[in-house]
Amino acid sequence: MASKIPGADEFTSRPLPRAELVAQISATLPLHQIDDEQAEQVDALTYEVVRHRLWAITQEMGETLQRMSGSHVVTESNDFNFSICDELGEQVQVGTYNIGLIGSMDLAITWTLRHRSDNPGIAEGDMFLCNDPWIGGGLHQNDAAILAPIFHEGELFGWTTAIAHQVDLGGPRPGSFSPSAQDVFGEALPTPPIKVVRGGVLQRDVADAWVRRSRLPHLVGLDLRAKVAANKNAADQILRLIGKYGADTVKAVMRRMMDDAERRLRAKLATLPDGTWTAVGYQEQSQTGDRGLHAIKVAMSKERDRLVFDFRGTAGQTGIINCPYPGLRAGIVFTVLPLLAGDIPWAAGGLMRCFEIVTDEDTITNASFPAAVGKGPFGPAWGAGNLVAEVLAKMLDAEPAHRTDVQSICNGTTDLCVVSGVDVRGGAGKGFVSPVFDVMAGGYGAQVHHDGVDTGGRLIIPSARAPDVEMTEYLYPLVALWRREQTDSGGPGRQRGGMSGSVCYVQHPDQAGTMSLVVSGTGKVANQNVGLAGGYPGNSQLDLVVRGIDVPQLAGATTIPADLDELGGAVEVLPCEGESTLGAGDALFLHWQAGGGYGDPLLRPAGSVRDDVLQVRVSAEAARDVYGVVLREDGEVDVTATEETREELRRRRATGAGLPDAPLRPIAAPDLSGARRLDDNLAVRESSEGRTVVCAQCGAEHGPLAGGAFASALARRDGAPAEAGPHIWHDPSVYVDADVVFRQLFCPGCLTAVHSRVVPVDHPLPDDDYRSWM
Repeated sequence: MASKIPGADEFTSRPLPRAELVAQISATLPLHQIDDEQAEQVDALTYEVVRHRLWAITQEMGETLQRMSGSHVVTESNDFNFSICDELGEQVQVGTYNIGLIGSMDLAITWTLRHRSDNPGIAEGDMFLCNDPWIGGGLHQNDAAILAPIFHEGELFGWTTAIAHQVDLGGPRPGSFSPSAQDVFGEALPTPPIKVVRGGVLQRDVADAWVRRSRLPHLVGLDLRAKVAANKNAADQILRLIGKYGADTVKAVMRRMMDDAERRLRAKLATLPDGTWTAVGYQEQSQTGDRGLHAIKVAMSKERDRLVFDFRGTAGQTGIINCPYPGLRAGIVFTVLPLLAGDIPWAAGGLMRCFEIVTDEDTITNASFPAAVGKGPFGPAWGAGNLVAEVLAKMLDAEPAHRTDVQSICNGTTDLCVVSGVDVRGGAGKGFVSPVFDVMAGGYGAQVHHDGVDTGGRLIIPSARAPDVEMTEYLYPLVALWRREQTDSGGPGRQRGGMSGSVCYVQHPDQAGTMSLVVSGTGKVANQNVGLAGGYPGNSQLDLVVRGIDVPQLAGATTIPADLDELGGAVEVLPCEGESTLGAGDALFLHWQAGGGYGDPLLRPAGSVRDDVLQVRVSAEAARDVYGVVLREDGEVDVTATEETREELRRRRATGAGLPDAPLRPIAAPDLSGARRLDDNLAVRESSEGRTVVCAQCGAEHGPLAGGAFASALARRDGAPAEAGPHIWHDPSVYVDADVVFRQLFCPGCLTAVHSRVVPVDHPLPDDDYRSWM
């Protein structure tokens, strides 16, 4: 009887209850399983020894891949990750590299068990290759995973996985990213799990077919073998661990690791307030030629010890800004792990039991085949993660014991730029494809008690690194004019967001010809790196090519250009999604995103602003115009002028909000005893008449909490985006057709900023942020 050929709907993966999954696995595949009672019988010493050994094995997988890989994506930027899983794919231990890449590995294993256990079978020494975003073996096609079963005495004991971003896997554009793709057939080919190692032997036909699709087959082939080796080394060490402690004991530790992680996260959730928090963000330009904004919406409900993330109402799938369900899940995972589980061992299988996802089909965060999904990880998946970070922060901010965990949004996405061409240095023409990974040095969001970390990396990649500039220049025919932290980039606030950086590349003097550029970046109009509690967003992402620069400066230059103005030439603003070129007389400038601020910048201590100016984190102009701090010629604070400037800025807020010219309530320390904070500026006071929202800065009453009614009492002002500061792009019409504003809500008593956001004019008011708070 002929086997059924799966349809498109069968190349999808969702979580399944363990019993249901077991029922769908071929009876010919024996599983090593233990019962719940066995998981609790391991003594404490054995548990800790085995647990730490599993963690060490995962880290050693990373070292193996880095030693073997020739790709700077792996060796320089750590864009890879690993996991150790039980027999059904639940993740027991994950690496500290790109967390997003392990957010769906269990789904890929689940699919493999369901669809490969009978034909071609899963046997000892096998490994499966997958880069299918609908299955979960990668969030887009450039993420390629190796899934490796581990057998002990003929039974499937567990799995290891290794996944890394590949520089090029084919498709119409170098780097396998096509901003004009109409569907997945205009991108790199997705491959469902295919047996690339059989009985411990790499299958040459499969490996050849895999590397044949790439413009850089030598790198892809080396990475393939490196991932196979990492899995093999991990399996050998796990089997040695089993030989020492026994299979049941090791499995019991694995089960208990996940159970403990689940218990600890549920216990933390139980201490947080119940309620519902909402957020809305945007993806800009769905593909080349599009000028729209496409909304992602989330409502997070927390009840007792469980979270539900509801993404219903998100925009329908369109262009290239789509991710399937595994990508959405990964966006939640790479946010929840560092923000909620930073003090809990990352047994991801247990942590993921604590939340549920609700989502519509055929949307940009749950796209159906054959949507184009090349931008999935750093578009809608990351955008969804930003919104999850925002609603988590609102929840944490409302509980005093957890305010130290609150963080504004970090660098809201990556700035993708792929440079490609032929390297003719040394007389030999050799093709190259180089994603610019300097953008890894993003700024972290501000916290309640601390500024954000400047160029600290990536929240979702704890071990992220920006590559050594000299290594980039060695590998590719590029010369860096500068890579620097960018003044004013961090989101203004009572606590300032961490700064981002910029890099400026030109062609190597010995290079000839024109290079190709593919660019993709969100957050150029509606900032992804938003602030909290009135804090301003971090900088707008900006990509430029400066045409016709003064080429002779490259030979014999004695100074580093201070800014773009010193380059000369004409500026071409690159689109959110598009292509361009880099010629011999051109310069490529990338300015990636910083972290959002926390709290009203007019509440930042003047001495801290002075220090920011002295350390070139903030310009003197922004200190005056955004923070209201005036410095004397000697660099010290002019106290009188600062008081007058801050009063003037508050008055300007009142005028723009249509408030009468009445005396402002003084910023003081109102008596909040018995009140419960919502965030830095709002608190809830209980009385016999109900719960009333008051200003935490001046004590003014805003109105009832119930139904978010108090929000209508806040003063509102819509201004030009550039009013948020010099770090915000001044002309949204370059990118989109929508009217975009800098929207602020203020306490009408003292004019403290409660909410500050660069958004389209029809963006919903934040009433719903508190509507269901209980």
